[in-house]
Amino acid sequence: MLLLRRAAAAARAGVPLLRAGPGSPGKARLSHTEPRGRDGRSGEEEEEEGCYPLYPGHIPTSPLQKALLAAGSAFMALYDPYRHDMVAVLGETTGCLALPNLRDKMKHHPEGYRILQERPRIRLSTLDMAGLRGLPDGSLGREYVRFLEDNKVSPDTRMPPKFVDDEELAYVIQRYREVHDLMHTLLGMPTNMLGEVVVKWFEAIQTGLPMCVLGAAFGPVHLSARKLQVLATELVPWAIRSGRNASCILNFYYEQRWEQPVASLREEIGIFPPPAVRV
Repeated sequence: MLLLRRAAAAARAGVPLLRAGPGSPGKARLSHTEPRGRDGRSGEEEEEEGCYPLYPGHIPTSPLQKALLAAGSAFMALYDPYRHDMVAVLGETTGCLALPNLRDKMKHHPEGYRILQERPRIRLSTLDMAGLRGLPDGSLGREYVRFLEDNKVSPDTRMPPKFVDDEELAYVIQRYREVHDLMHTLLGMPTNMLGEVVVKWFEAIQTGLPMCVLGAAFGPVHLSARKLQVLATELVPWAIRSGRNASCILNFYYEQRWEQPVASLREEIGIFPPPAVRV
């Protein structure tokens, strides 16, 4: 649990689990003192290369550390689904197969490829909130701002990646996090537990991220019997059908589609209209 606490603190503050060794600028090593070998060389000198931070905020970790972080963050995220720091750690330490697959989908799609090249960010500093509020009702930009205000959330709460050992894949998971609220907007789901579970079902089908699969599978334990019935009979079947039918959600340059009607964008992506049930 000590490693998990350090990871949570590091994820919030950017403090590395591995730190640079003396005389090796940018090189990361285990933070404890390393013993000297018989020939007088340190353990660091005997290690293979590859512990350098790969991008700002990157925290190099060993496979064992990743496994411990994944197990601990999974437990904490299931215990308290609103521990967004633990959800973030879980997504990064278990996405080794899903993230390359998502990147490949983006590389083979004209709009997705342009996103990878230009690296747009969805943050308050990049959004014209006043302009989005002035768009017509029903447009993506207006409904996105309405979602943020109604649910009292901010795009700036999305944590930057720390534990992904590839700079391009780190952007892919960052992009996934920053379009998450747009998925709520397009799916018409609030940020309560039922709404989050529905979005996780859709994202699990779309991305294959183990973090989404776990959230979709175990999130319902926090729901009442009535909401479970609505989830099982109406919302999950719709989310699964939409997830299978939709194009990859990372292949849309949402920042250039603020004026597009939500209904039109849903149809273009392949998301079926939401069921007429109260969530």
